[in-house]
Amino acid sequence: MKSRSPDLILLLVVFLLVSMGIVMVYSASSVTASSSHDFGNDPAYFLKKQVLWALLGVGAMFIAYRARLSSIRKWAPALLTVAVALLALVLIPAVGQESGGARRWLLLGGIALQPAELAKLALLIFFAASLSPCQSASERGTAGPRKPVSDFWKGLVPNLLVMALVLILVDLEPDLGTATVIAGSSLVVLFLAGAKPAHLFALIGITLPFVAMRIMHEGYRLKRLLAFANPWSDPTGAGYHIIQSLLALGSGRLLGLGLGHSRQKFFYLPECSTDYIFSIIGEELGFAGASAFLILFGVLIYRGFKIAMRAPDRFSMLLASGITVMLGLQAVINIGVVANLLPPTGITLPFVSYGGSSLFFSLLGIGLLLNVSRLCDSKAHLKKPEPKMYVKRSTV
Repeated sequence: MKSRSPDLILLLVVFLLVSMGIVMVYSASSVTASSSHDFGNDPAYFLKKQVLWALLGVGAMFIAYRARLSSIRKWAPALLTVAVALLALVLIPAVGQESGGARRWLLLGGIALQPAELAKLALLIFFAASLSPCQSASERGTAGPRKPVSDFWKGLVPNLLVMALVLILVDLEPDLGTATVIAGSSLVVLFLAGAKPAHLFALIGITLPFVAMRIMHEGYRLKRLLAFANPWSDPTGAGYHIIQSLLALGSGRLLGLGLGHSRQKFFYLPECSTDYIFSIIGEELGFAGASAFLILFGVLIYRGFKIAMRAPDRFSMLLASGITVMLGLQAVINIGVVANLLPPTGITLPFVSYGGSSLFFSLLGIGLLLNVSRLCDSKAHLKKPEPKMYVKRSTV
């Protein structure tokens, strides 16, 4: 298949988000880093690490862009197996690194890796591969033809079991925010692959009581939910993050207090360089600056779906759609939490928040999107489907 140039608009948008994110990470984290011996009293501590991860992520993005999609499809089961194994390892007390009451990180050679970030992408690649028609005899193997996902028991249920395994392991960390992103993006891919809406809505209906039970079982989750409804009922406890976030957004007004002039980062707003970095953006850059970020994310989502619509085959279409939904849903949830439109989940803003694993795998996903974009036919959406050929069987 003839290759085209990659989607340069998408590449530019990601470059802007990462660059602006690095600036905001430095602004939001400099006070904390300079005040702690753990970070060497170096105000640029988080900046240096974020730049390093950005460079590694750009390298991974280039490799994903140049890789053969057929090879990625072939290795999808192995990639998911590795992700599941790492998710299981992180739950072992002697192996997984605990922070803030959650066990989400593996320390590999001095580098903290978050397996859930790998699992998000690996599951989407696996679904895109398993829900696409076999293209060669080696892919078909001896197991016979794959059942369509519209077949509930033989097509949909096996994929749901794989998704359930990943979600259970992620929730045990616990990480409800990431589990929500995984579930949401996976369900969209299943729907686009041909799953019946009635089956998916029934699945959601059956799952909601179990989600409610998990929230009730974990006391802090219930407190967060109640604080979302009325943060002023517990202003120094569960509602503290929300109140400080809203104060930051409100004080920014139209043009903000100026880059580097945030007041909330002086130990008022916790997690101001990770989960609540959009609050600092609103405070320092105002409504205008926050809107610029929203526009960039909007363009990213639009270009991602445009690539999916013009993808040359079903695997590429499902992969591009899944990655776009994953990044878009994560951004919507993070910004919704910051603005108190959604309950707190502890999820980062893609490309912008401090966090090596999130930045690395987000850029890796963009590399796959760019890979699909260079194989897209710019007029694919205008082509009429080829008529089906029917062969009359002989009665002899």
